[in-house]
Amino acid sequence: MNDFNCIAPDVKLGPGVKLSKFINLYGCTIGDDTKIGAFVEIQKNVTVGKRCKISSHTFICEGVQIEDEVFVGHGVVFINDSYPRATTGSGALQTEADWKVEPTVVKKGASIGSGATVLSKVTIGENAIVGAGAVVTKDVPPGTIVAGNPGRVLRKL
Repeated sequence: MNDFNCIAPDVKLGPGVKLSKFINLYGCTIGDDTKIGAFVEIQKNVTVGKRCKISSHTFICEGVQIEDEVFVGHGVVFINDSYPRATTGSGALQTEADWKVEPTVVKKGASIGSGATVLSKVTIGENAIVGAGAVVTKDVPPGTIVAGNPGRVLRKL
């Protein structure tokens, strides 16, 4: 850890990884030659592949798997719980034992535009493109362009 980054000792960084200032990484694995922009948080149990670009102000939560050569634009948010709650039925603050992480997968070569929101339990297919500001609520087929809220297939590449 230094004055500008918080990188936990359990983070695995591949060779050639480039880190900007003001990032928070813990319990994750970052593949070779990946670039991570400023103000990014990547949580535990996340894998980011090789030669990816994660742009500034992005949040990648637990349960997300990003394969090789993926582009993630500025301010992208991933979600890992379909029905989040702060407390249990009895009013106690929830702990990790009170909910289950819902996984998300981004396949090789996909691109996610700035400001997109990716809900849990979806797969973004290989070489797919998610438009800026899209809300991804269901699987994105490989080699397609998806945009809008909710995200809809515009066309094949």
